[in-house]
Amino acid sequence: MFGISFSELLLIGFVALLVLGPERLPGAARTAGLWIGRLKRSFSAIRTEVERELGADDIRRQLHNEHLLQPPASPEQPQPPRAP
Repeated sequence: MFGISFSELLLIGFVALLVLGPERLPGAARTAGLWIGRLKRSFSAIRTEVERELGADDIRRQLHNEHLLQPPASPEQPQPPRAP
């Protein structure tokens, strides 16, 4: 997960039990879980938005490059009428 081993998680849980007590520990764990879920969803949304913008930039760059590679369109200029 975050480089935390199982024994470290047990130590954190034991310290939390001592500090918060058995009455408040379930509520604190629930609140922490909700905040972690919100953070994960926020980071996921940000990552999705950045990936979408990068994809749009790539498409714009590709269209711009294709436009530069095409020769300029020569406008058809009408020929002046010839005198007989």
